[in-house]
Formats: sequence, structure tokens, C-alpha cells
Amino acid sequence: MTFTDLQKANKTLTTTNIKGKAYTEVNQRIKAFRMLYPEGFIHTDIESEKDGVVVMRATVGIYEGEGMKVLATGHAYEKENSTQINKTSYIENCETSAVGRALGMLGIGIDTSVASAEEVGNAIAQQEALAEQASEAQLCEIKQNYPADQLRNIAEYFGHSNINQLTEAEANKVLAKARARK
Repeated sequence: MTFTDLQKANKTLTTTNIKGKAYTEVNQRIKAFRMLYPEGFIHTDIESEKDGVVVMRATVGIYEGEGMKVLATGHAYEKENSTQINKTSYIENCETSAVGRALGMLGIGIDTSVASAEEVGNAIAQQEALAEQASEAQLCEIKQNYPADQLRNIAEYFGHSNINQLTEAEANKVLAKARARK
């Protein structure tokens, strides 16, 4: 592949606008890779998965004779339940991000950023989710008003494994009931 080939492939990619900046989606990067390297490979491996956290590595390359030549790699990290999509698909989401980064490292779809549209969208969703989490003050007040067994029930009621995962809105509902009892 020449630089001219890469430029031509990149010109065929459509982008997604996120907060005023164009990002290339992973599916577009894969299409360009297949255009440039029809016989190339994309391999993914889970480097670690423990306690709801997964790290993936993606390797892209070509077959040469009897062997394989690695052209680029990319890594990604995702936490289960960190976003709505990660509640059910954090491993798949991580794999997509790793592939997007590997193809970005190869030069595909990086006119504005190595990060893919999916990766940026996920980062924004994670930031928004963190901003919406219950404050320490809310959690302390809840813990002062309810015994431990009720805290577990409250967490489960909202679909969480523990009380510390409550959102600000959920905490406000719990506190409103606690305050109404007084």
C-alpha cells in the first residue's frame, strides 16, 4: 500500500459529527481496510477480563508467504455497566474500539482523530453517566436513614448491585421518601 492508496481510501469514508468534529466510524475503517488489503486479517484477543473490566487487543495485518505481517495494533478498555450499552455488551464494545484504534494506527480514518466515532460517543456517555451519579452527600444521608439490609433492597430496586451506583435522580427519590417519613 502506498500513501496515495491510503489517501484515496480515506476519501471514501463517511464521518459522523460529534460536537462539531468529524469522526470515522469503525465500520467505515473496516471497509477501507478491506479495500486496501482484501486478503488482510483483523484478529482480536482479550488480554484481561476481571471484575467487569475487559482489555482487548486488536491486530491488523497481511499474510506473507507462510507467515503473517502485523501492520498495526490497538488496545481498548471497557467497564461493565459504565454506560447503557456496556450493561449488556461491554466486551463487544471493547472489541470494536480496539479494532477502530488498530485501523487508526494504520492510518485509516484519522484525518481528524485516531479515536473512532463509537469511541468518542462512548467516552461522552461515560462522562455524562459519571456526572449523573449520586453525590457523596446524598449517599451518606441515605446510609444514615436506612439499615444495611434496606440499602441492598434499594440498590436492587434500581437495578444496581450496591447503593453507591445510584444516580442523582434515584438518590433524590430515596431521600424524598426518607424525609417524608420524618
